[in-house]
Amino acid sequence: MRGFIDELRSIRARDPAAGGLVGLFFLTPSVHVMLAYRLGHRLWRWRMRFLARFVMQFARFLTGIEIHPAAKIGRRFFIDHGMGVVIGETAEIGDDVTFYHGVTLGGLLPSIDSAGQRQKKRHPTIGNNVIVGAGAQILGAITVQDCARVGANSVVVKDVPRGITVTGIPARPVSARRLGDETSFQPYGTPSDLSSDARDRAIKGLIQEVDILHGKLKALEEAQNQHQTRPSLFEPSEGTSTIKTDRN
Repeated sequence: MRGFIDELRSIRARDPAAGGLVGLFFLTPSVHVMLAYRLGHRLWRWRMRFLARFVMQFARFLTGIEIHPAAKIGRRFFIDHGMGVVIGETAEIGDDVTFYHGVTLGGLLPSIDSAGQRQKKRHPTIGNNVIVGAGAQILGAITVQDCARVGANSVVVKDVPRGITVTGIPARPVSARRLGDETSFQPYGTPSDLSSDARDRAIKGLIQEVDILHGKLKALEEAQNQHQTRPSLFEPSEGTSTIKTDRN
């Protein structure tokens, strides 16, 4: 019971729209589906597989969140809004993890050689204190390490190091978290000091260099034109005549 109250308080700390603990219990889909998961996971471990799947299918009908009962989920897991989240059979999730709606922890090409993929690790492993933004897809037997952040609508197919924020399709690192902020909560998984994608910054830097070189080239051309139009000291100007001398 104390652990359940702790989970409700952790949700309240992460959701600015949350009310009291009673309201969280009755009105939060994440709470409902996790209660069903705790029961379904235990039934799965007791080899009551059909009943475990039935419990989770009923929870999916109520919440719109699909969690396989064989998945391993740690403490204080929170799915904000909830609708459309899918967590596969061999997925593993650590403590104090936050998902937003539409997140998928799936496999790669499950319809190809489906029989050969049974009883194998094919879904992601999520570390502690990870935040995954809305609509993100994390695919394959990869690892998202502690304190990492996954931006909204990203597609992650490679491991994410500790404390790194990734965004894009496919997801690429865009920033690292400061040591003092590793366990602090930042909603929607994007730090406030993130200006743009790393590739965008590189392209902008190249464009700025091209502009500087263009300015220098234009200055050289103007200087050359001025030099060509300036009269020479050794050439006669208009209106003057040459004086010939006869030494004879």
